[in-house]
Amino acid sequence: MAGIDSTVPSPAHTVAPAPAAPDAPAVASPHAPGAVLQDRLAGWVSDLTTLHELTERLVRTDTLDEALQELLRAGAALVGARRGLVVLEPGDGQGPDTTIGLGLARADLGHIETVPRSAMSYGRILDGLPGGDGEITEPDLLGEDGLDPRHREVAARLGYAASYALALSTEDAGRLGAAVWLYDEPAEPAERQRHLIGLYTRYATEHLARLVEVERTRAAMRTMTDELLPARLPRMGGVQLAVRHSTGPRGGGDWYDALPLPDAALGLAVGSVTGSGPSAVAAMGRLRASLRAYAVMEGEDPVAVLSDLELLLRLTEPARSATALFAYCEPALRKITLAGAGHSPPLLIGERRTEFVETSVSAPLGMLACWEAPSVELTAEAGETVLLYTDGLLHRTGDPTDRAFARLHAAAAGVPRALRQDPEAVVDHVLRAVLPDGLDRDDSDEDVVLLAARFA
Repeated sequence: MAGIDSTVPSPAHTVAPAPAAPDAPAVASPHAPGAVLQDRLAGWVSDLTTLHELTERLVRTDTLDEALQELLRAGAALVGARRGLVVLEPGDGQGPDTTIGLGLARADLGHIETVPRSAMSYGRILDGLPGGDGEITEPDLLGEDGLDPRHREVAARLGYAASYALALSTEDAGRLGAAVWLYDEPAEPAERQRHLIGLYTRYATEHLARLVEVERTRAAMRTMTDELLPARLPRMGGVQLAVRHSTGPRGGGDWYDALPLPDAALGLAVGSVTGSGPSAVAAMGRLRASLRAYAVMEGEDPVAVLSDLELLLRLTEPARSATALFAYCEPALRKITLAGAGHSPPLLIGERRTEFVETSVSAPLGMLACWEAPSVELTAEAGETVLLYTDGLLHRTGDPTDRAFARLHAAAAGVPRALRQDPEAVVDHVLRAVLPDGLDRDDSDEDVVLLAARFA
C-alpha cells in the first residue's frame, strides 16, 4: 500500500491467539499470512488516521504558542504521557526563546529550571552534550544511581518518575528546541510509539520553523514601528500626557506624536496610513517626520499643517491615503485648536461631561485633489482629559461603528473619579473596558493608538 513503511513494527494490538481445544473443529489460523497482513494493515491505517488528525489540528494553529501547546498535547497522546514541556531555543541565537508546559504550572517550570541544565534531557539536547542526539529515554529516573541530586529532588516534588525527550530540528532551520514528556510512573514509549512520535515531530518541527520566522518578522516590524515613534513623551507645565500603542502582527501605519512648540505650546497628533507591512511602516515614518516640520513652522494653524501634509502625501505617496488629526494646545490657557482629515473625533473626559468633540466631516488625506476643512476650538476645564485615538481601537472591538463609539464613550464615562487625576490610569481603564481581551492580541491585524492629555 502506498505511503506505508514496511519496516514499521506490527501494531501493539496484534496478539497471539488462544490455544484451541483438542476436540474443537478446525478453523482458519489467525496466523495465516492473510490474517496477519490484514491485522497489520488495519493497524497502519489506524496509525495513519491518527497522525492525519493530529497534523490537521497542528496546521490550524497560527501562532507559535498555540503550535507549541498542540505539539505537547499530541505528543503526550502518542507516547502515553500526561505532562510535558517544550523548550524553544533556536540554535542561531535569534530567538524567540520560550518554555511552555503541559500539566505544569509556572511554578513547576520554575522548579525544573533550577536543575542544572546538563542534568536535564532537554539541556543535553540543546547544548549538544554527549548522548543528546535525537532522543533521550529515561525510563526510571529515581532508580538511576548517577541522577543529579537537585533533579531527584524536583522529580520527587513534582511527581514524575520517567521522561522521554526529542530534539526539534529541521535540515534548513537547524535546531529549534527540545520537547520532553513526563511519566508519573517508571515507563518508556514502545517502539511503535517512538516511531509515531518521530513522524509527528518531523512534520511539527517544519511547521514550528515557519512560525518562528513569522514571529521574528512580527518582532522586527514592532521594533521598526517603535523606533519611528516617540521614545518618550514631553514634560510640560499645565499638561500631563500618557499613551498606549500596539502594532498589529503585520506591521501597520498607525502613529502618534507629541512635540513642544514655540511659545510654550504643545502639538498633539494621531494618524493612520493605509496598508500594512514594511512599506506602510516606512510611509508612516515619513509622514510623521513631515508633520513635525510643518507643526514647528505653522502649528498654530492646524488646517495649514494638514494641507501641507496632504500635498506632500499626494506628490510622494500617490497610491496611499491617510487619516490624521492635529491639535495645537496652549496648556496655560487650556485652549485647543484642532483639525482632522477623515479621523475619529477626540473624546473629552471631565467631572461634569464626557463627550465627543464636534469636528467637521472631512476626507482622508490623499483622497481629493485639494483637501481643506475648518478647524475647531475648545477650552478644557481644569482636570479634564482629551483622548485622541486611531480607528484601530474601534475596529478591535468587532462591533459596528456606532456601537464601537458607544462602547468607547461608556468606557470613558466609567473612569472612577479617583483615577481621573492620572492620565496613565485613564488610558489603562479605557483600554480594559473597550478591549477586555487585552491590547496585544495576535488575532487582530489592527494597530491601536490611545493618547491622553490631562490639563491642570
